[in-house]
This record gives sequence, structure tokens and C-alpha cells, in this order.
Amino acid sequence: MIFSEPVPTAAPGAGSLASWCSSALLTTRVTVYSCEPDEAALFRELALRYGVVPAITEEPVSEATAALAIGSRCISVGHKTQISNCTLRALSQAGVQYISTRSIGYNHLDVGYAESVGLQVENVPYSPDGVADYTLMLMLMVVRQAKSIIRRTDVHDYRLNDVRGKELRDLTVGVVGTGRIGAAVIDRLRGFGCQVLAYDNHPATAADYVPLDELLQLSDLVTLHTPLTPETHHLLSAQRIERMKPGAFVVNTGRGALLDTEAVVPALESGRLGGAALDVLEGEEGIFYADCRDEPLENKSLVRLQELPNVIISPHTAYYTDRALTDTVENSLANCLRFERRKQQWI
Repeated sequence: MIFSEPVPTAAPGAGSLASWCSSALLTTRVTVYSCEPDEAALFRELALRYGVVPAITEEPVSEATAALAIGSRCISVGHKTQISNCTLRALSQAGVQYISTRSIGYNHLDVGYAESVGLQVENVPYSPDGVADYTLMLMLMVVRQAKSIIRRTDVHDYRLNDVRGKELRDLTVGVVGTGRIGAAVIDRLRGFGCQVLAYDNHPATAADYVPLDELLQLSDLVTLHTPLTPETHHLLSAQRIERMKPGAFVVNTGRGALLDTEAVVPALESGRLGGAALDVLEGEEGIFYADCRDEPLENKSLVRLQELPNVIISPHTAYYTDRALTDTVENSLANCLRFERRKQQWI
């Protein structure tokens, strides 16, 4: 079901884009797919400020639901739904010209194909601090063996672990990918006093950059923050894991396929890796964000990883903060208005 709001008037004192929209007497209709209740409430609130008519639906975007976008040149989609080329073609046929994805990454759709059928695709910036904070939390948990401690105390076993934890100031941390999130992680790590190494094809922040192989050889903990592309798929492969320090830790809050899961599992089982904290995982689609308590999991790697005492799994939740939600919704609307403004200028 889709809900169109009454045509709003841009609120006085709104931002420059909303003011432009009001002065141009332009009303933009934006269809918002996969909209959860808290997102819907915020879209309705901010749409008034921006002079936008939001057509909100809980339905994910698909070939079957593309017709819901008729009347909207701009749509907003979430990152949880894989968008097929058939869906992109159906959206184009429905009159859509612009897709704002409520995510940093584009790995859930083929941007090149979208452009070939007349669809412009852009992501939305949001505060990197939520993911950076969460990354530091996972680092601290994995080097202090928090999972095994919590498991034992939950059954009233209050003995100390046989192996002592580590302090970040004594470790070398390798940060792979130094965009907005990776840079925010580096800023936080400086406060812990640890040595930080960085790798990125396009260095963009003040850091000690080294080649990837050198970073892997020298780092006690490696954290992944690079986009998922064909070039970065299985960036941490079996061969690269072998080059890492014995007992090193891996943290991944980027994308699951940056890590070769089939290579990570035996490395963790053998002790070649000391532990892992993974907020994302290969094959997470259809599992993360779902209640699977009464269903057998087909992803055997996930099952095995969750059995290991030195592995922390969370369901792609590092981004999930109230600040990030506000940024995402507001920038989704701003993206659509910028597109409409460009269209006006072209006419």
C-alpha cells in the first residue's frame, strides 16, 4: 500500500533548497520504498519543510512494485533490497529518472545498467560517527574476549578467562579504506594511543599510509572500511590472511564480501586469526533484519562463526542510529530537489 501526503508548503526558514523550491512554486513528488515506521514519520515531517509530496510505502522496490512510482521522477530506496536490472528497467518505464539510495554503497544495484536505461543514481551522506563508534566498540570487545566472558557470566560462571585481554595502546591497527568512516575511525584510535597504519588507493586523510601487504604483515588488528567493488571483492583472501600476523584480529563494518568467509572460518578455528568482529557477512541477505529463531539457517558459515568463542556477529547494525536516520532522510529529499533543480535548468 502506498500513501501520498497532501501537498505541503515549504516551512519558513527552511534550508536553501527548500527555499528555492518554494520560490519556484515547485512541488516534487518522491516515492519512498522500503520505508519503516520511524523513517516514514521523519519523511513526513521533513517533506513539509522541503516542499515535497512523499508517497510512502513499506513495499520493497521490485518489478512488481515499480508502478507505485508512476507520477514520481525521483524515488528513494533502501540498501536492504537487491535491485535487479528488470526492476531498473520497469522503473524507467514508469517515468522514474532519479534514484536516491539511502546508503553509502551501491552494491545492491547495477549503476551502469541504471544509467543505460536513463536512471541517475546517487547515494546519501550521513554521519560517519555511528559506524566509527561501533567499530571501536567491536575492536574493544574482540581484543578483550567479551563474547566468551558474557556467555560464561550468563550461566553464572564468573571465573576469569584463561587468556588475558589486550590493550589497544599496545597494538598496531591497520585501517583499510580511509573515506569518511575510515578517517573517523583513525581519529578515535589516536585517543587510545595505538599505532595506526592506513591503506587506500586514494589517500584522503592524515595517516601513515603503507602498501596493503605491509599493513597486513604489521597489524595486530585490521579493520575494513572500503567500498565493495569488483576490485575489492575478497580483499582479505586466503592468501592475504596467510600474510597477516599470527593471532591478528579482523573487524568488518564495511561489506561482507570484502572478506573471504570460507578462508576466515578455518583461520579462526586453527588460531591463525585471534578473533573477528563482523557486522556484515557474505550471504547476509534474507537473514539479517529477519527473525530466524524458528528457521534452520542455510548459511553454514554464519552458523559456524556464531559457535566460535572468539567471533562476534551483529546484523549489519553499525549505521543504525537516530542521527544517521535524520541525515539519511534529509539528504534523500535534498538529493531529489537538487535533481529537480537541474532538470529545471536544463528545460
